[in-house]
Amino acid sequence: MEKKELDTTNNANAALHPLKNKFVLWYTRRTPGVRNHTSDSYEDSIKKIVHFRFWVCYCHLSRPSALPVPTDLHLFKEGIRPLWEDSANCNGGKWIIRFNKVVSGRFWEDLVLALVGDQLDYGDDICGAVLSIRFNEDIVSVWNRNASDNQAIMGLRDSIKRHLKLPHGYVMEYKPHDASLRDNSSYRNTWLRG
Repeated sequence: MEKKELDTTNNANAALHPLKNKFVLWYTRRTPGVRNHTSDSYEDSIKKIVHFRFWVCYCHLSRPSALPVPTDLHLFKEGIRPLWEDSANCNGGKWIIRFNKVVSGRFWEDLVLALVGDQLDYGDDICGAVLSIRFNEDIVSVWNRNASDNQAIMGLRDSIKRHLKLPHGYVMEYKPHDASLRDNSSYRNTWLRG
């Protein structure tokens, strides 16, 4: 039997509160201590969970604290795959915020609501967001299309800080995807931006 992807875009309630973008939720469950060494193996490990407009599925999603370690959740606009090499991502980068596991769920939820509700400045430049569940911390990243547009990068940073109401001590780091491809790492060797 063919596996069917859950598609909630035709829900009658969606017409009552239309959203600007459709989103796709992806999932990656990694083997602890094992790194994917090729883009092909990484791409094969990413599983599409659901294609949706949002509200119908949201209440059924597991909270970050209930997910196994290490796990990644990827929430990306329809048509954009959560890969550095995707045509929408290849010239972009990501803002990275590291959270204590106790508070990461609240910040992830606030970010998801801001993305889906198109509340962040430079929203057309945003490709999606990733929640990386790790052993000692959780990492949230917001991916954008253009790593060379400094005004958009800094404006997006300020918008994220404002919408998440980040406490003063939180540091946001930025890393272009081409740098991630060079060092085969999402979160090492970042550029600190405040």
